[in-house]
Amino acid sequence: MKFNPERLSIRDQRMKPFIDPDEIWGIINRTKPDETRVRDVIAKSLDKNRLTLEETAVLINADDPDLIEEIKAGARALKEKVYGNRIVLFAPLYIGNYCSNNCKYCGFRSSNKEAIRRTLSDEEIIKEVSALEDNGQKRLILVYGEHPRYSAEYIAHTVKLVYGIKKGRGEIRRVNINAAPFDIKGFRTVGDAGIGTYQVFQETYHPEAYKWYHLQGKKSDYDWRLTSLDRAQEAGVDDVGIGALFGLYDWRFEVLGLVRHTNHLEACYNVGPHTISFPRLKDASTINMNKDYEVKDDEFKRLVAILRLAVPYTGMILTARESHDVRREVIKFGVSQIDGGTKIELGSYSDIKNEEQNLNREQFMINDARSLAEVIDELLDDDFMPSFCTACYRLGRTGEHFMEFSVPGFIKRYCSPNAVLTLAEYLVDYADGQLAEKGWEAIEKGLLRLDDDVAAKTKARIERIRQGERDLYF
Repeated sequence: MKFNPERLSIRDQRMKPFIDPDEIWGIINRTKPDETRVRDVIAKSLDKNRLTLEETAVLINADDPDLIEEIKAGARALKEKVYGNRIVLFAPLYIGNYCSNNCKYCGFRSSNKEAIRRTLSDEEIIKEVSALEDNGQKRLILVYGEHPRYSAEYIAHTVKLVYGIKKGRGEIRRVNINAAPFDIKGFRTVGDAGIGTYQVFQETYHPEAYKWYHLQGKKSDYDWRLTSLDRAQEAGVDDVGIGALFGLYDWRFEVLGLVRHTNHLEACYNVGPHTISFPRLKDASTINMNKDYEVKDDEFKRLVAILRLAVPYTGMILTARESHDVRREVIKFGVSQIDGGTKIELGSYSDIKNEEQNLNREQFMINDARSLAEVIDELLDDDFMPSFCTACYRLGRTGEHFMEFSVPGFIKRYCSPNAVLTLAEYLVDYADGQLAEKGWEAIEKGLLRLDDDVAAKTKARIERIRQGERDLYF
């Protein structure tokens, strides 16, 4: 390979802080959009090109209602181009809520004396996963507080435990992680357990705001958290997820912070984040946050559409923090993953006595408590294809290899038929009545959207599923 000094200088930026608040605010403040510029930026994104910080700021500063609607329309069109109409489904499973940090906005924080601290035992994890499998879940994200008891070795143990739990036709095929950052050795230990995506959210990208919210504990180190996913990449964990907690600081700054983080990972490691999350600040036990940076519903919808256009090939996750109505609308602007049947109180999936939310046991309040079946039913009504697909992860299409498939748009060849196959599994094993009828109608429509050759192969696999085979994919 020919020596490239410019490439070397980029690599030298690995594991170094990369957020300059003055740079970001300067871009926001000096960017003055007009109709032509906004439409040019949307067109660039629709050609499946990632946007620069300045181009993203053009969309952020486009306040005209008609232009905002054009941005949303562009986001809808882009999502269809890259991923088709499929929506991936998952569920969070909280393993433990001990935490040595003291984040002002979080119900798990160490100063919250009303919190009921608990870590699920192996037996309890087995019960929880079995209950999730009974509902048809195939993808989980395991969530842990930041505490010495949740070491890399412990997380690796729980991951292997979850993968080994089989109940009837149920199994978990992908385990993602939301936990504290580790050093390179720690990330390698967790990665060797066969995880999917490792999520670390910066919460807020503004250093001074970050310092104000994070009072003590390892999380108070802004740079350590900011560079955490560099260490993950160095450890070989190439599927990573970033996110910001909207409501801690100005949403415009956070959007550019997420794009800047994406740029950094792509420049240094040839691959951006697999997913971006954008939770909004919600109620939690004993918190009393000010409303200075509250993100209104209309702003939230805008920022989701803007992020979709800014990073065309990055999965976007919308969680049950949001209300049913907001989720139903925002999902149209390019979201590719949502949770369904979500419960975040420890032990609540298998314990019917704990169905009522208890803020003393939860990190925050969820606002969409519908069952997985109810979520699937509405997705079908809205012409989305529910998917439990895990094929890319299991075939090695992760990190840079994922980009090789997704950037040219080829991922649709895999996502659409695999979504059909996983929905067929769900319908055979878990659905009945009206939901099953809707699901098979959606599969017939989905097959019509495929190339003839792919459709024929998909139909053949569906028949094998009806005959009892499972886990078929492209």
